[in-house]
Amino acid sequence: MDLKFNNSRKYISITVPPKTQTMSPHIKSIDDIVVLGINLSRFNKLTQFFICVAGVFVFYLIYGYLQELIFSMEGFKSYGWYLTLVQFAFYSIFGLIELQLIQDKRRRIPGKTYMIIAFLTVGTMGLSNTSLGYLNYPTQVIFKCCKLIPVMLGGVFIQGKRYNIADVSAAVCMSLGLIWFTLADSTIAPNFNLTGVILISLALCADAVIGNVQEKAMKLHNASNSEMVLYSYSIGFVYILLGLTCTSGLGPAVTFCSKNPIQTYGYAFLFSLTGYFGISFVLALIKIFGALLAVTVTTGRKAMTIVLSFMFFAKPFTFQYVWSGLLVVLGIFLNVYSKNMDKIRLPSLYDLINKTLEMRKSRTLAQTV
Repeated sequence: MDLKFNNSRKYISITVPPKTQTMSPHIKSIDDIVVLGINLSRFNKLTQFFICVAGVFVFYLIYGYLQELIFSMEGFKSYGWYLTLVQFAFYSIFGLIELQLIQDKRRRIPGKTYMIIAFLTVGTMGLSNTSLGYLNYPTQVIFKCCKLIPVMLGGVFIQGKRYNIADVSAAVCMSLGLIWFTLADSTIAPNFNLTGVILISLALCADAVIGNVQEKAMKLHNASNSEMVLYSYSIGFVYILLGLTCTSGLGPAVTFCSKNPIQTYGYAFLFSLTGYFGISFVLALIKIFGALLAVTVTTGRKAMTIVLSFMFFAKPFTFQYVWSGLLVVLGIFLNVYSKNMDKIRLPSLYDLINKTLEMRKSRTLAQTV
């Protein structure tokens, strides 16, 4: 159907395509969420959730093991920023390769937004890697578990979100668990250093902000995971390269790694590959379910990472680690419960009292008979 209106040599033409004409691939796939070639949009929400959780756990558990393995090498602990530089380089290459496999290769998110995201990503991963030179790996991980609090604050101030009492209780439990774990570590760990606490705390703040910024940008511009990874990490690579060059930290790191290429670049490749796969599933979680649930899943993964760290790497141990870890797990449960209150109904205090009284009455009647 064509409609034309002529007025002073101006006209408007409206064309309606026939039903047999197909829509463009971009329009058809605008809501598709593809992770490592898997189109999650074909599955229901529950299946999407389990696929993302499985991807996060499998790849990030390997990622954590390789990260601690690299930093356990003698003399490497002072080169955390160089490891981050190599990691960002691999992430940029992986993102470029994945972006070539999708139909729509246009950049959707503005460059200024990517510069902010890249800066936060550098702060998150660079400070986190560097903190391992001063802290036990389980202590660094338990600090990351406390990310829920700044994520909630970021959600309030950046996106205007509001959280219920269960979310607040979860944050309190995680905070108490973190404090207890840190106190235990400062007592028995030989390499505990306050500098590491400051570094990981700054990384925690950056990590909290980045989840909310990524969620807002990806939903607003409908950007793909591969686009987010490519631009944020490639810009971050430039940031770190300039920083290392200005501080003269690039030369010594290159010299050290060239003497141990397998233990450094080889492990760094596997470390980056599993981290890239893991971050792809995390971004999918953020896009589908939001930043808070994504943090809850990654926090549960970190709890398992701590257990594996004690199993594979020798380090001091105290049962305070267990009790503080259980507090963090309780916080995770409260957070998951708050997201599923309509499906999970816990008994109230009034119901528990009534049930106890009924049980006592039945016992009394049975004894009387």
